[in-house]
Amino acid sequence: MAALPDGPPGNHFASPELVDLRRVDVEQLNPILNEEIACWRDELDWDFLPSAELIRRFVHMQALNGFALVSRGNARPSRIEGYSYFVAEETKGLIGDLYIRRAHRLPGEFAPLERSLLDATLAALWQTAGMKRIEAQLLMLKSSFSGPDFNSYPREFLYAPLDPMLKLPAKPVPGNIITHWTDSMHELSARLIAAAYQGHIDSQINDQYRSASGARRFLMNIIQFPGCGSFFAPASYAAIDIDSKQLRGISLASKVSAACGHITQLCVAQSEQGTGLGYELARHSLIALRAHGCRSVSLSVTSANHSALRLSQRLGFSKLRDFSAYVWQR
Repeated sequence: MAALPDGPPGNHFASPELVDLRRVDVEQLNPILNEEIACWRDELDWDFLPSAELIRRFVHMQALNGFALVSRGNARPSRIEGYSYFVAEETKGLIGDLYIRRAHRLPGEFAPLERSLLDATLAALWQTAGMKRIEAQLLMLKSSFSGPDFNSYPREFLYAPLDPMLKLPAKPVPGNIITHWTDSMHELSARLIAAAYQGHIDSQINDQYRSASGARRFLMNIIQFPGCGSFFAPASYAAIDIDSKQLRGISLASKVSAACGHITQLCVAQSEQGTGLGYELARHSLIALRAHGCRSVSLSVTSANHSALRLSQRLGFSKLRDFSAYVWQR
């Protein structure tokens, strides 16, 4: 096991050791998971507990690939100072999480423990047979890093109270009818996403946007897994062309806590962009979230996506946090 830099002065722990996450006991991981749950709640109004429970389950099964940084204390129990996990799918890897304790966070460039976790995670992924691409979007990172071997895409986490949004004026959407999104629209939605994101910067960040099959997997992930909150069908909407019956836009929502909603996907056909259809779909989702008990709402936007940022500001969102999406490509 590799020795890493010492933690903050006075912590009375030896240099953390890098340990395979599959060798970590759930009880060892619980304290840092509890701290992370509190961070997501306090900083983003987000209930991380469902994600933490999923992590606990896979760690208990010794089935989660990743690393833990473990400090061995003198006459004290060992303590996990940070952890990461990753998923490999065919030729692509995804860094699902990378978190270090608050005490080790440093502003600016990556803290040593963050860097060591990232380096170990990347090395393990690149050693996976056939690996060609790695993606990461890690909201809890408080620092950024740079280098020639990857692309970084600045993004913004936006947040807003919902009550003022109830006063947003409706906008006519001639030729379209807005209705609730249903599972029967899954395939049409995948095709819509693939077509709408052709040449778009977000398809550089997430390559699932580049094909209908990839978009199908993307939709499955946000509907079935808690990474973007719990999918909330009552606040998810679709726009249907009255004449052709074709799907022209979707606004998919989730709940990230009992009182906070999240817009997980807002997408309209290229032919409908700039018509106000995206605004009206989002407005429907926001009103529905408030009607079902949410007091606030969030979404994330790529900083270079100026039209999406303008729409978000028009709806009443403001920036809560900057973060980055990272892509490593062979």
